[in-house]
Amino acid sequence: MALNGQEVELLAIGAGPANLALAVALEELAPSDVARKTLLAEQHDSVVWQRGILLPWTQSQVSFLKDLVTLRNPRSKFSFINYLHTVGQLDEFINLGTFTPYRQEISGYLQWVADSLSEVRVAYGMRCEGITPRRGAGGKVTGWLAAFSDGTEVAARDLVIGAGRDARIPAEFAGLPAERVIHSTEYSARIADLDPAGKHRIMVIGGAQSAAELLWAAHQGFPAAETTLVMRSIGLKNYESSKFTNEIYYTSFIDEFHSASPDAREQLLREMHLSNYAGLAPAMLETLYRQRYLERLAGAERLKIVTMTEITATRMEGEEIVLTMRDRKTGAISESRCDLVLLGTGFNGAMPKLVEELAGELGLDEITVDRNYRLAVPNSADGASCYLQGVNEATHGISDSLLSVLAGRSGEIVSDLLLHRGQDGRHTPLLADVA
Repeated sequence: MALNGQEVELLAIGAGPANLALAVALEELAPSDVARKTLLAEQHDSVVWQRGILLPWTQSQVSFLKDLVTLRNPRSKFSFINYLHTVGQLDEFINLGTFTPYRQEISGYLQWVADSLSEVRVAYGMRCEGITPRRGAGGKVTGWLAAFSDGTEVAARDLVIGAGRDARIPAEFAGLPAERVIHSTEYSARIADLDPAGKHRIMVIGGAQSAAELLWAAHQGFPAAETTLVMRSIGLKNYESSKFTNEIYYTSFIDEFHSASPDAREQLLREMHLSNYAGLAPAMLETLYRQRYLERLAGAERLKIVTMTEITATRMEGEEIVLTMRDRKTGAISESRCDLVLLGTGFNGAMPKLVEELAGELGLDEITVDRNYRLAVPNSADGASCYLQGVNEATHGISDSLLSVLAGRSGEIVSDLLLHRGQDGRHTPLLADVA
């Protein structure tokens, strides 16, 4: 697909769940001349969900009904149920008796959606290196110009950035050789270089789901290795997942959160933290506890969990990584040696580098979006919109980076996009329309 110098109506950076949901909403809601002139630019050569840690036994913590479309249009051909039907897996999934698919199923669903789009185009192998505003008379922002790593440039009237947040690499580990530190976002690709039979000493940093999955993957994948999890808190714990708590993941709750005072938002985010970031799925917690119990019974403990401990410094001594550790109960300092560090440390809370750089180009002191995710761009012409997906927790709640609200959010963005263009959309049934 020759793209250099091309102009499109809408350019979406990233072909993950957020922008694929947007693509589906465009095909179902927007006029054809908009959908057909929309391009999703994906840096990889395929669509893979949670590429770095797509392990065969990992499951989503979100119901399959919270797919890319069902909560907006339950009659859509792009539903997860239709995907299962299309690939001949529907009977088996129903018989499994679960609401939470395996991640590899969701990943397959996302690629199927990308392949099933008839109007919106997806271009692979396009890593966006920067975006600059295009200006017209009086300095008004009239559109956007995106530069990609292969030298391609694409101009667009409207822009959506849905490429996700940047991986969080704690400063204490930044000075170690890159080949000795693997963040969860790179685990699957990079761990293949490690000898499966080696007597490695593997240290995992973190205390939530991604760290626990790294610990279990390393323990199972390297049967001669010593695997140790180091965490700051008192111990691993379940997600807060009561039905009452889960109501905060309704699309309708976004309005309540967005209209709340700043103090109330901060309190809500603090109380909602354990429902997504600071806990584990019950099955993972049970698996780790039983394994550690059995190893202690056998007197051969290969899976270890060190709590109430923080890493204060790291260095290399020969071929060994030396971690300086502080016991948070006593203040005692000790050192531990290992061969490899796995980081289950999540993602930076700050805006992604791509968004920060765009804000600099626009002269923005603060990055803010309205209720419909539209970036506040000074001196902008009608139609030259920029929308941010998955990075608005501070204003839209903890569900903003999750699958739960994708269907509803994509519809809101498309409606707002068409409103600013002075266009009407096509009508497809909403959930409220269905008897």
